[in-house]
Amino acid sequence: MLFLVAALLLLGVVLGTVAHAPLSFTLVAAAVIGVWLAVFAVRERHGRRRRTYS
Repeated sequence: MLFLVAALLLLGVVLGTVAHAPLSFTLVAAAVIGVWLAVFAVRERHGRRRRTYS
């Protein structure tokens, strides 16, 4: 629960920062986050396929 509260607080701070950042910086940051999430999703899917359950 504490993690959720911290994540929401951080989200609020980041959204407040993005509102004052230039559009080009916001788009680059969004692209970086999107790539990171895509890599994470691929690693999770690949890791689940290799596990064998008995």
